[in-house]
Amino acid sequence: MELEFRHLRMIRAIGDAGSVTKAADRLGLAQSALSSQLKRIEAAVGGKLFERGREGVQPTPLGVLVLERSRVLLPAMRQLQEDALRFATAAREDSGLHLGATHGPFLGALVDRLATARPELAVSTQSSMSASELVTRVVDGRLDFALTGYCGHRSATGDERLEWREIAVDPVFALLNEEHPLAGERELRLQQLADERWALPPGESCFGECFAAACVRAGFLPRSVYEADAASCLHLVLSNRAAALCRATFSPPAGTVAVPLAPPLLSWRQLICWRPHALAHLADELLRHARAAHAEAVARNPVYAAWRRQQEETAVRLGERGAPLSADR
Repeated sequence: MELEFRHLRMIRAIGDAGSVTKAADRLGLAQSALSSQLKRIEAAVGGKLFERGREGVQPTPLGVLVLERSRVLLPAMRQLQEDALRFATAAREDSGLHLGATHGPFLGALVDRLATARPELAVSTQSSMSASELVTRVVDGRLDFALTGYCGHRSATGDERLEWREIAVDPVFALLNEEHPLAGERELRLQQLADERWALPPGESCFGECFAAACVRAGFLPRSVYEADAASCLHLVLSNRAAALCRATFSPPAGTVAVPLAPPLLSWRQLICWRPHALAHLADELLRHARAAHAEAVARNPVYAAWRRQQEETAVRLGERGAPLSADR
């Protein structure tokens, strides 16, 4: 394996954070994925770059060398890339808008809104299960914007070379077969699903680890996890072989139901990213359309819409109870 620009960014992130876990959070990667990548990088350079201790990680002499070189190379490479992208973008200003997205509920609605608002704009789309792959395509200029996301508790937004904005934060629901004994519940505690087998899609995102951590907090470990593509996960739910998780905006197909989970909730932050100097004049407009498309996805989903109304009513009641008494009461 040859050392790449992204590998230097990972090493720099670990060195700056002093922790693989913190660096993974900043990079928007699962901790296990970053640890595996670090081992491959160390094999490529011929030695260990960091030593683990009780207070985190410390660079080895080899690690110090690589970190010092990365502090010179990374800014130089970034400047070169930005200059090249500005040149290339100016040359193709009228070539259209290139959107990328991970699987989600409203890419089609976003394209529809753009086609209505800007019929002169040629829009093309790309899809990937990998958020980092889409981000890389934005960084290197193959995409103008990408719709992606992270688990809701994460403060990191991803690649620091890009501009990031939040579209929405959605809860994660349980997806069950309609004949499941708990399918009729208005809300489920995660503990009630402790005996379930689970079907989850693959990917390098943090979601699998976040789900496992939520199960541990609820007092159990997942009994069994099937890692499969989205269609296979859905098949396992339809055949009542497993439960799955879905974003609240997901419209359950016939034979399945989405059931809200009780707090503390798993959640998903839907984000949009773009390069600062490329089509930035469209960013605010695209963000408005994305948020409107998300609102439409919520409105089409009666379970999610009802859940949101219930949350708003609860918040109002709690606010009234907590309001200070006026002087004449």
